Amino acid sequence: MKKSFLTPALLVIIFFPFLFSPLSPAVPQQHQAVAGYEMTTYYVAFLSRGPKWTPEVTPETERLQEAHMANIRKMAADGKLVLAGPFTDDGKLRGMFVLTVGSLEEAKALADSDPAVKAGRLAVEVHPWFSAKGIRVDQTPKSQ
Repeated sequence: MKKSFLTPALLVIIFFPFLFSPLSPAVPQQHQAVAGYEMTTYYVAFLSRGPKWTPEVTPETERLQEAHMANIRKMAADGKLVLAGPFTDDGKLRGMFVLTVGSLEEAKALADSDPAVKAGRLAVEVHPWFSAKGIRVDQTPKSQ
């Protein structure tokens, strides 16, 4: 098979702009403009089954779930949680948080402080995510 010079050259042309774009680690990622959008860094915490996860519903798992939900409400009230929710396919990956805090270390500490994570029922992995600023959806409970 004949190798083409075009492939490496095309890769350089395609990826060269990213070397100096706001996505480059050398450039602070807070509030950069990309394609007309104000951008910022969020932190996504992926929650998966931890070493002490069990499918049984017991008084202890119910207590941990309520403590987990109370933690979610507190993070939201403190303005640190943008959104959260479970994955519904009953797989190893259980849910996620999207956090808006000052650093990866702060996001990890916040996610690690969740009662279900501390108890080993859930495990957490946190990643920085660069996206459009203002993705938060604040809902007011509907009166019935």
